[in-house]
Amino acid sequence: MLNTAIHLLLLLLLPPLLPGVINKTKALFAGRQGPPLLQSYYDLAKLMRKDLVLSSTTTWIFVAAPVVTLVAVLLAGLLLPLGPFGAPIAFTGDLILFAYLLGLGRFFTTAAALDTGSAFEGMGAAREVTFACLAEPALFFALLALAKISGALDLSAMLHDPLAGPLHTVMAPLVLVAIGLFIVLLAENCRIPVDDPNTHLELTMIHEVMVLDHSGPLLGLVLYGAAIKLFVLSALILHVIAPFQTGHPWVDWPMFVGEMLGLAVGVGVTESIMARLQMRHVPYLLIAAVLFCGFGFVLLVR
Repeated sequence: MLNTAIHLLLLLLLPPLLPGVINKTKALFAGRQGPPLLQSYYDLAKLMRKDLVLSSTTTWIFVAAPVVTLVAVLLAGLLLPLGPFGAPIAFTGDLILFAYLLGLGRFFTTAAALDTGSAFEGMGAAREVTFACLAEPALFFALLALAKISGALDLSAMLHDPLAGPLHTVMAPLVLVAIGLFIVLLAENCRIPVDDPNTHLELTMIHEVMVLDHSGPLLGLVLYGAAIKLFVLSALILHVIAPFQTGHPWVDWPMFVGEMLGLAVGVGVTESIMARLQMRHVPYLLIAAVLFCGFGFVLLVR
C-alpha cells in the first residue's frame, strides 16, 4: 500500500517538474538564467484561477477533450511500474491498453482541434496524426522486444530488470530499443528536433497549434496532461536504460526520482545541441525509430 501511495503521489505531483528541468537545462546551455524550476506549477495554478473562454463554433468535444486526455494518460501511468515496484493496475495484455490509452488521448486532442473549425488547427491535427502513424509502430516494436526478453505480457513483469537475461543476448536489442524509445519520447511530447514547444510560427507548429483556442482551466489540463505523458514515457525508457535496483524502497524511490530528473536533463541537452528538423525530414527520424525498435525485436527472434 505504501508503494502504491508513493506511485500515485509521484504520478500526480512530479510531472510538472520535468518541463522545468528541461527549460532550466536549455537556459544554462544558452548562458541565461531561465525561468524558475517550479515555473510549470505556477503556470498551472494561474490557469486554474482564470476564466474560461469558449468559441461559439465548438461543441462538447472541445470541453471534454482535455479531461479525457488527462484521464487517459493518468490511467496509462497506473499501468506502468515506477522503478522496481509493481504498477497499481496490472494484468496480462495491459501493454496493449497502455499504448491505446496514449492513442485515445491523441485522438481527443486532435478532435478538439478540428472541433474549432479552424483550418490552422486542422493543419496541426493532420501533422500530429501523420507522425503518430510512425511513432506508434516503434512503441509496439519496443514493447514486443521487452515482452520477448521477459517472456511476459504484462508491463510490470516485462519492465522489471530487462538485463536479467544473458547480456550477450539482450544488450544489443535493448540499446536499439532505448534509442527508438527516446526518439518516440521526443516526438510524442513535441520536443526538438520533431517540434518546438515554444514556437508560434505557422510553418513549424504541430502540437501548440492544436491548443491555441484553449484557455483558463482547459489549457491548464492540457499542459498538465502533457507533463504526465512526458513523465510516463520517461519512466518507460528508464526501465530499459537504468533498470538497476537495490531492493530497499527508501533507496529505490529517491533513485528513481533522480533518474527521472537526469533523463529530463538529457532531453534538455538534446534540445540545446540540435536544431529543429524541417517538417519533411521528421518522418525520416520516426522511420529510424521504427527500424531501431524493429531490429531490436528481430535480434531476439530465433
